[in-house]
Amino acid sequence: MTRREAMLEKIEDLHAEQTKAVEAGGKYIARHKERGKLTARERIELLIDEGSAFLELMPLAGWGSDFKVGASMVTGVGVVEGVECMIVANDPTVKGGALNPWSVKKSFRAAEIAAKNSLPTINLTESGGADLPTQKEIFIPGGRGFRDLTRSSARKIPTMSVVFGNSTAGGAYVPGMSDYVIMVKEQAKVFLAGPPLVKMATGEETDDESLGGAEMHSRISGSSDFLAQNEHDALRIARRVMARLNWHKAGRAVRTDYAEPDLDPDDLIDLIPTDLKEPFDPREAILRIVDGTGPDDSGEQRAFDEFKPLYGASLCVGWARLHGHEIGILANARGVLMSEEAQKAAQFIQLANQKDTPLLFLHNTTGYMVGKDYEQGGIIKHGAQMLNAVSNSSVPHLTVIMGASYGAGNYGMNGRAYDPRFLFTWPSAKSAVMGPQQLAGVMEIVARESAERKGQPFDAEGFAPTKQMVEQMIEEQSLPYMLSGMVYDDGVIDPRDTRTVLGICLSVIDNEPIEGAMNFGVFRM
Repeated sequence: MTRREAMLEKIEDLHAEQTKAVEAGGKYIARHKERGKLTARERIELLIDEGSAFLELMPLAGWGSDFKVGASMVTGVGVVEGVECMIVANDPTVKGGALNPWSVKKSFRAAEIAAKNSLPTINLTESGGADLPTQKEIFIPGGRGFRDLTRSSARKIPTMSVVFGNSTAGGAYVPGMSDYVIMVKEQAKVFLAGPPLVKMATGEETDDESLGGAEMHSRISGSSDFLAQNEHDALRIARRVMARLNWHKAGRAVRTDYAEPDLDPDDLIDLIPTDLKEPFDPREAILRIVDGTGPDDSGEQRAFDEFKPLYGASLCVGWARLHGHEIGILANARGVLMSEEAQKAAQFIQLANQKDTPLLFLHNTTGYMVGKDYEQGGIIKHGAQMLNAVSNSSVPHLTVIMGASYGAGNYGMNGRAYDPRFLFTWPSAKSAVMGPQQLAGVMEIVARESAERKGQPFDAEGFAPTKQMVEQMIEEQSLPYMLSGMVYDDGVIDPRDTRTVLGICLSVIDNEPIEGAMNFGVFRM
């Protein structure tokens, strides 16, 4: 099987997994539409500007768990009246939009992205509240969502809630803590306790409308700012609110005279070997992602200016533009990171901070080099320099895991633990503490040495099933769907979409000024 055939097979599988999120409601989707209601994705499509892109984030959240793929929620970045927004839409066709533990993680990550990039947030609300059987995993951390809404408002970043149906119990605080609230007539129901609970607690008998209906909140309680006649009207009002925000990006101006990549992005699916142990040249990926050649100040033609090309050859670093945005790129060339690569990376990251330039990390690494000579040569302190630089860098970081991302190499290349603004994986990606064969091999060595210390013969044949089981388990746990399901990335993407996805992310980042770090921790020399 060729590289292209193998990647196309993975992409087809990816589409099948993403379809599970779209169709998570099953038969309840038809029932929902029969009631004259729009689905979560239809609401988003009508909300965003016509012809604009919607970058869906974490569509595979909950994959591999007992919950539906997508975690009963759709999140992503969309443009509304020219304003980039974080959009969070409950999927009422999945358990009435009830929030499960993965929904909470997904909403936290969406709020984090919105906060770091100064994005107004629009909640398209229709949820029955917490999934009660898992309330112990939701109740305590869940309050953070309400905190995030008020903190956003305190920073003058607008929040809006459009209520299409139930928003009960703790969920009532989503509209309650939003700057702008729109409720749909005869559909929105917002109350801390529904009629049955009110009767049980107080003995009072009431009905949904007088207790928490849209008209009551619009005319009496004042909890609603706008009363919409139907769902389409609610989305129209939401667009008008956004149009009146007087919202402006605080970032710097971006060049618009950029060229398309010099090499065809379609060829990215020919790039990744079927065996990730086989290296590939990341420059082939870079030249299919970044802007094409154009005259610089000296009149020369260049798409990617490589830095220190003759030193630390296992890590390729340099400067480029992507959709007009200046970026610095760090890309693994031969998998392993040695002292030279670590020092080169640390210097380059400092330079990017000196000139306030975002960084893009392209992963294909097995980690830092091990062995007596490398330990004596200072691989620990040199790797620590790279981690220091990544940790204290204050320019925005973007990460794409193209191939392998193992061990501390994942950290040094700005994995999820190091707070990239956005992180995406290709279907070819694998990430774990080490490769399956290596981990299983280490366990075999430990078991063999343990037997020798006890003076017992080592039963290699008897250990073989354990070794095979460990390899299979680590292989499954390192797959991109598993990592995406745990919300360790912001989505698995088709490699051919990388340029577009990163372009949207860089545009989002420009909502705030970029200011590089002035100080770093102590670099052990």
